[in-house]
Amino acid sequence: MKAKIFIDGSEGTTGLRIHERFAKRDDIELLTISADLRKDPAERKRLINESDITFLCLPDAAAREAVSLVENENVRIIDTSTAHRTEEGWAYGFPELSEKHREAIKNGKRIAVPGCHATGFISTVYPLISEGILPADYPISAFSLTGYSGGGKKMIAEYEGQERNGDLDSPREYALSQQHKHLKEMKAITGLSRSPLFSPIVADYYSGMLVSLPIHTDFLKKYRTPAELTEFFADFYKGEKFIEVVKNTEQLYGGMLAGNSLSGWDGLKIYVTGNEERLIVSAQFDNLGKGASGAAVQCMNIVLGCDEAKGLVL
Repeated sequence: MKAKIFIDGSEGTTGLRIHERFAKRDDIELLTISADLRKDPAERKRLINESDITFLCLPDAAAREAVSLVENENVRIIDTSTAHRTEEGWAYGFPELSEKHREAIKNGKRIAVPGCHATGFISTVYPLISEGILPADYPISAFSLTGYSGGGKKMIAEYEGQERNGDLDSPREYALSQQHKHLKEMKAITGLSRSPLFSPIVADYYSGMLVSLPIHTDFLKKYRTPAELTEFFADFYKGEKFIEVVKNTEQLYGGMLAGNSLSGWDGLKIYVTGNEERLIVSAQFDNLGKGASGAAVQCMNIVLGCDEAKGLVL
């Protein structure tokens, strides 16, 4: 029997990308909503409760409203918004972190998909803290380079418009008040005792992300050289098809890490660079892939009990 799937918010960037990934699947039945009823609560409620799984690709307030419409106790919700990522009773949709995370997704009725910046940050910080290498009170800072698609339809239109502001030709740092909406999950999921100093940067390319974490090795609870830390990450993520730990950085073009190299790919790569005193751990992925719709579909695959990579690009 095919699983009935509804995408609430199917016209947004994430919703459209999820829809694209269903094009060749024969194991799901997609429930669709007519354009003139996309914001009609009664029609949305009907489709949510007819579905086996509903994806929420909505702003936070609308996502909370959608959850309140659920009456069928068998409906599973996969929410791509920020609304429920640290909420009690919601599974955090990053299965590679531990078997506990994967089981919570598999058995959960409510699943929150990680934020894009948070995905890169947590992929590197969570293992270091959970395995006692980095202290939870380390004063972490992180930088994130992203393509403009992460800003949604409004930002995409701004960047792709014929008459655009000249500032868009250059990378731009934002969230200058240190109040980025992903900070809450970045702290909570990793177990940090303080919020990180976080500097996200948007640049003039469509999609792709690079999140970098600088570390002074003398602050580590368990000292590691770059090579040793690379092996640590490789062992932590051993057998995970969505995460690749790169051991040979000599193949990088120009000896540099680019934000857009993995655009269109649904996995994530981890690099450890630097020297014995100062390290940089970087996560490279597509903000629309492992950072959004790809992660959402991976979670759905876990719920359905099929190959986690089904319908995805690896």
